[in-house]
Amino acid sequence: MNSFEVAGVDSSGPGSSGMDGDVGLLSPVSASPAVAALTGDRAVLAAILRVEAAWASVLEEASLAPSGTAAVVAAAAEVHRYDIAGIAVRAQGGANPVIPLLTELRKQVKALDSGALSAVHTSLTSQDVLDSALMLLAREAVSELLAELKATTAALAALAGRHADTLCVGRSLTQHSLPFSFGLKAAQWFSGVAAAARRLEALELPVQTGGAAGTLAAGTVLTADSQLSPFDLSDRLAAELGLAPVPAPWHTNRLAVTSLGDALAAVTDAAGKIAADVLFLSRPEVAELAEPRAAGRGVSSAMPQKQNPVLSVLVRSAALQAPQLAAQLHLAAANFNDERPDGAWHSEWPALRQLLRLALGAAGQLRELAEGLQVFPDAMRRNLELSGPLLLSEGVSAAVAPLLGQDGKQRLQAVVDQTLQAPAAEQSASYRRLLRAAVPAELLSDARLAELLDPANYLGQAAEISRRILAAYPEFAAANAAGNAAGTAPDSSPTLHLNGASRG
Repeated sequence: MNSFEVAGVDSSGPGSSGMDGDVGLLSPVSASPAVAALTGDRAVLAAILRVEAAWASVLEEASLAPSGTAAVVAAAAEVHRYDIAGIAVRAQGGANPVIPLLTELRKQVKALDSGALSAVHTSLTSQDVLDSALMLLAREAVSELLAELKATTAALAALAGRHADTLCVGRSLTQHSLPFSFGLKAAQWFSGVAAAARRLEALELPVQTGGAAGTLAAGTVLTADSQLSPFDLSDRLAAELGLAPVPAPWHTNRLAVTSLGDALAAVTDAAGKIAADVLFLSRPEVAELAEPRAAGRGVSSAMPQKQNPVLSVLVRSAALQAPQLAAQLHLAAANFNDERPDGAWHSEWPALRQLLRLALGAAGQLRELAEGLQVFPDAMRRNLELSGPLLLSEGVSAAVAPLLGQDGKQRLQAVVDQTLQAPAAEQSASYRRLLRAAVPAELLSDARLAELLDPANYLGQAAEISRRILAAYPEFAAANAAGNAAGTAPDSSPTLHLNGASRG
């Protein structure tokens, strides 16, 4: 078997990857037709062809290629003309897919108009085309990702508003800590997603046109008799593709790639935090939250009664994979040797694409989770009361210790210590009784004691923190963000989201 012969791969015709292609069987978080359309091999090939067609258009517009060249190359660059599986296998011969694709593209162009051949790939190198294509692929994916994230933040902002006064228990190192509000929890979720989305939105995805060694030598020859420079052509290609212009080639300076990877990992980090919280809070013994229900979702192969929180499970799976992929991009960037790299560049491609897939898949699952999350305030209050007034001991100490003199804090700590010796079910009543006995009524009235032991009175600045968080990201908190992002009203007819679920 030579390097172009792989068992089980029939490269005899276009689209022959067929049933043997990767459809995400072992990556259910991103197993979506929408994600595949944005990041699959067909999308990669289409992006490469689009770069080549755009370059031909730039050359024709600059009078550096015959009239009509752009239309010919654009027609030849229709992705359905190409055997994706065959090109993938033949890419082993040059270590990247651009080389075999160019052979096929030139055949297609020649069949249409041989006069247009002079514009195909002229003065470019394969890294120029693939780097630009991956930035183009990322731009399309990021656009869809931002739409999903804005719909999610709108739902989280709404949750924060609806539950501003919903009491729950705050937890620290797995233990009950202080009274909290579910509105603040939702606002903190919102903060993580909005901050990650804003970072993603601020990215500049650059074009690449360095030529064989990053000196633009061939481009200099190409433009020798023109009033334009190779830099002008690069800027025009950037405009044609909707990418960012650059002052210089970046073949071995990979900040654009690592910045994109880091921003995608930040999205899955924020999503993973929400998923981790929902997974805990939806346990039957906690039961403060529940995922939205849908037919066939959350089922078990063995236990008919199970309702597994699979949206959160899938989101968390993405969050656990993404950091290593982002690290792979940094590892590659640190090993880009010479003026054009060897295997470090090649190791970027699968890591970057998988990051895009995971972020897109997680965003679709997270949107559905946020929009349909079930909240149970009664269960939150029940869990809050498990610790009872002991949760208020910090506030009680601050208010009451000065009334008891120099040893006030020690006396109140003794009340807590004695309370904790009682069985858990008796601690609430025990604390109230012991506290009342330790503080004379003339120093602390029953009414004032009741105020101090009301958890609603010890939320600190929870409401103001929530308000400040939402105010810091107004573009993500708007109630109509979901509709604006997708071009439709958020509560209109069912739409197809990234995770493939239809909902209205």
